[in-house]
Amino acid sequence: MGILSSTVSITPYRVEGKLDQPIMETVARGLKKNAIEDIDKDSADRAVGWACFNEPFSVDFDQHPFVIGTHFVFSMRIDKKTIPAKVVAKYHALEMKKRLKNSGREFLSKTEKKEIKDQVLHMLSMRIPPTPNIYDLVWNYESKELWFLSNLKTANEELETLFTRSFKLKLIRLFPYTMALLTSPLDAGEKDAVNQFTPTRFTE
Repeated sequence: MGILSSTVSITPYRVEGKLDQPIMETVARGLKKNAIEDIDKDSADRAVGWACFNEPFSVDFDQHPFVIGTHFVFSMRIDKKTIPAKVVAKYHALEMKKRLKNSGREFLSKTEKKEIKDQVLHMLSMRIPPTPNIYDLVWNYESKELWFLSNLKTANEELETLFTRSFKLKLIRLFPYTMALLTSPLDAGEKDAVNQFTPTRFTE
């Protein structure tokens, strides 16, 4: 989901840790090292990495700036190849029929069937293009705030892993409980009280 969409979903985060100086170079290095890789002509079925905000199909962060004012702005892209099960079944059946004909046998072993299926998946993965999913993020380094443009569980989990790997910083997802502990003006006693909270069950 993009920042410029007519409607957006946002997950707020608190960024824990400190970037090495110089900050710009450290962020640029993290982005380039963990930029998404092209799997169009690869058998890999999935890729996750950073992309440019204003050009999400580019990873040239030198040509496409990732700094807007006091914020870092870039995108996380997840490319995934999805092969319909019926397509796999079709080519699997065709390849097994061909193997039987060439061998002159009537049956294939379980191992042979698995080997053929793996070959079919590899072949189809080389031919099918991946579907890109793009998620923008805005990071205010000075205030240690980050806004991720998605509420999808899988996307948020990928972000948290990729962000830590790229910048050696930890993301803490903000919801009422963590906001009370991290961003509210509560004193130490009040925060201790919050730590004693337990979930309320509304169903038996």
